[in-house]
Amino acid sequence: MNAMGRDGHRWRMLLGGLLLLALASCRSAPSFSGEAIVFVVGPLSGEQAEGGQSVAGGARLRAEEVNRAGGVLGGRRVVVRALNDQADEALAVEAAQEVARGVRDGATVLGVVGHYNSGTTAAALPLYRDLGLVVVTPSASNPQLSRAGIKTFFRVCATDATQGPMAARFLVDQGWRRIALVHTTNAYGLGLADEFFAGLQQASGQVVLALPLPPGERSFAQHLPALRAANPDAIFFAGDYPDGITFVRELRQAGLPTPLLASDGNFVDQFIDELGALAEGVLISTITPDPRVVAPKEWFAAFQQLEQRNPGIDATTGYSAMDVLLAGVQRANSASGAAIAEAIRSLEFTSLVGRIAYDSNGDLREQRVFFYRVEGGRFRQLAS
Repeated sequence: MNAMGRDGHRWRMLLGGLLLLALASCRSAPSFSGEAIVFVVGPLSGEQAEGGQSVAGGARLRAEEVNRAGGVLGGRRVVVRALNDQADEALAVEAAQEVARGVRDGATVLGVVGHYNSGTTAAALPLYRDLGLVVVTPSASNPQLSRAGIKTFFRVCATDATQGPMAARFLVDQGWRRIALVHTTNAYGLGLADEFFAGLQQASGQVVLALPLPPGERSFAQHLPALRAANPDAIFFAGDYPDGITFVRELRQAGLPTPLLASDGNFVDQFIDELGALAEGVLISTITPDPRVVAPKEWFAAFQQLEQRNPGIDATTGYSAMDVLLAGVQRANSASGAAIAEAIRSLEFTSLVGRIAYDSNGDLREQRVFFYRVEGGRFRQLAS
């Protein structure tokens, strides 16, 4: 079957699964021979809870679809256990230790969907490596994660080695060459800032101000005079959305209208909800698509029925990460992390985030970056 045929068949199966889920109240549930656990780890509470809860909801939806079709490994029900790391590296390690306890207790653990952030993923990944578990991150984008040689690590998003240079080229193409690079000093902000800086140099742009910000600060107002003095053509902000909200609010309230491109960590509805009119005109680069653009209406209906709420933007990545993991399990017909990882490396299909096929590092072979502008209180995708 050619690639087009495979994709068409894949989507027909997906829509069929969604329809089965929507008709769940009219159908009897299959019987299962046991359970197989997938741990979904991310910030389920705290400032980044919108992202973490959306990932968990998407993962649960894909697991439910597979269970409606009979489960995995000869009739085992996929059980999602969501763990909360609150976007904190120490708590991420604690969550990984809880996963380890499940493995030691003899549970059939298929793998981990997570973590949401680059720093928490880096902190927990050595424990998962030692357990031999497959990890599929929905959104951790620091390139170093996949350069560590861990053969059981995969992601369903582009890396910052792709996003940084493309964001730099985007700004230069707008005629903005003198850029203020504002970034948080966590693993995500530092990694993306490095990639953006290198990309901007290649695009013949110039960083006129490099401004590192400690994440989680209540105010960044003390840094605004330096920004004003640098008088950049535009600002690139590399950081997660709680800090992005604070920075943009104070920037605009100070009367600085400088064009601003914020990184993928700000591509959540909460960014607009909290900033309101102050978000208007902000540009966003993101490493995954908007579900409102790529997901069929049946998918939205199934998510709403299962989760009793609307899907957030990160629901597509949680869904696709679970899709990859369970596709690997089904191809390997095994709960062995090594076997699942080997199967995942040979996958080639289309999920909600786009084409799934991996290189030797566990990164997507086809990595896309999308650009949005906040207009009329919503993210509007720009032509690529």
